[in-house]
Amino acid sequence: MKALQCIELGGPDKLQVKDIADPVIAAEHVIIDLKAASINFPDVLMIQGLYQFQPPLPFIPGGEAAGIITEIGENVLDFKVGDKVFAASMTGGVAEKLLAHQSMLRAIPDDMDYEIAAALSVTYGTSLYALKQRAKIQPGETLLVLGASGGVGLATIQLGKAMGAKVIAAASTQEKIDICLANGADEAFIYPSGNLSREEQKELSNKVKELTGGLGPNVVYDPVGGSYAEPCLRSIAWEGRYLVIGFAAGADQIPKMPLNLTLLKGCQIVGVFWGAWAGMFPDENKANFNELFELYSSGKIDPTPSDRFSLDDSADAIAHLANRKAKGKVIVTID
Repeated sequence: MKALQCIELGGPDKLQVKDIADPVIAAEHVIIDLKAASINFPDVLMIQGLYQFQPPLPFIPGGEAAGIITEIGENVLDFKVGDKVFAASMTGGVAEKLLAHQSMLRAIPDDMDYEIAAALSVTYGTSLYALKQRAKIQPGETLLVLGASGGVGLATIQLGKAMGAKVIAAASTQEKIDICLANGADEAFIYPSGNLSREEQKELSNKVKELTGGLGPNVVYDPVGGSYAEPCLRSIAWEGRYLVIGFAAGADQIPKMPLNLTLLKGCQIVGVFWGAWAGMFPDENKANFNELFELYSSGKIDPTPSDRFSLDDSADAIAHLANRKAKGKVIVTID
């Protein structure tokens, strides 16, 4: 089969599309003939050796993919050959075939295509868990979304609106802001790129307070980290919840928050590790996916990918995300 491989750690330029051996079936596993795979920021980190889970070399990037089951291992209970499924597998998705444990699989609803299914799992799974289980967001509360034009950002805007929140989106360009507004954000503003100066941090905090009438957001969704984190925590409302999603600003810029702010604001800094939670609480995760399917069927969320690449050009897909060029979800189509 053809697959994108990480042979040595480094940037996307180190990745190679190669012909490698097909996966071999194992008990409790299935083999999927893949049709689409999704690229996420953990893929950017993983190929550099910067992610908290690091597979041994060589490995195939791609933590979520969709296709048709072509082979079933022993003791697979709920799936059969010919089933259309998507898998959250951490690695292996950017390839023609995937060996996946049955616990990683979800059946694709009849009204959903392969690209949508591949785009749904990580971004919408993470964002729904963050807003529902971790923030317990309520109708009428204000939600601030950083890095709002990316895959998880747009998913959070859509889910926040579906859950009755007022959504404020923050991104780095007018084009990205326009995308956020088109996806349902109530307010949107541009913040500076890069490592913010103290003055820029103060301006960011003041802007958030201005857009919330001085009260601050009830929930902050932060997949960026870096120098954006502290000013947003300073702007948060009384008893607000600050959701730590990831560190797109760089692993070398993980923020160190002044804990006195949590005392002064009566607020919480809340970690969001959807993958670990999903493994520990599969029934609750299944219920979340059923909710996502209903929201999709009713038109309240739209996981349509914004950028598509072929398998031959899949290293460019990861570079596209790494270079902050993505305006939504990045998909690799596998023919």
